[in-house]
Amino acid sequence: MTIQRYGVEGGVGTGGQKLPFARATQAAGWLFVSGQTPMTDGEVVEGGIVEQTRLAFDNCLAIMHEAGYEVADVVHVTAVLTDARYFTSFNKVFKEIFGEHPPARICSVQDLVVDCKVEVDVKCYRADRA
Repeated sequence: MTIQRYGVEGGVGTGGQKLPFARATQAAGWLFVSGQTPMTDGEVVEGGIVEQTRLAFDNCLAIMHEAGYEVADVVHVTAVLTDARYFTSFNKVFKEIFGEHPPARICSVQDLVVDCKVEVDVKCYRADRA
């Protein structure tokens, strides 16, 4: 089995710090995308939970597409919200993104290292890559 790593050259986090992990890893048909926040060029994009959720998922989707995976390949999502009151709005965006292909999911409320409202990661699977 070969493990392919995406983004090992180091992504950029807040304050321009180089991140010490891959954006994603792929092995035996599985793609594990590291947690994504609503960031562009290492800076959190301001906005409400809807805008921040869309951008966090857009960041995941960009990494997935780079690796050759689609929304229908997502089998599990981990979501962290910083406030339970965001849950309903988060779910609306989640449904927009996954529509007829809803993955399994866990959603929790906790503090985040980055000053934003949401962080998400995805796990994908494609049998043709196993």
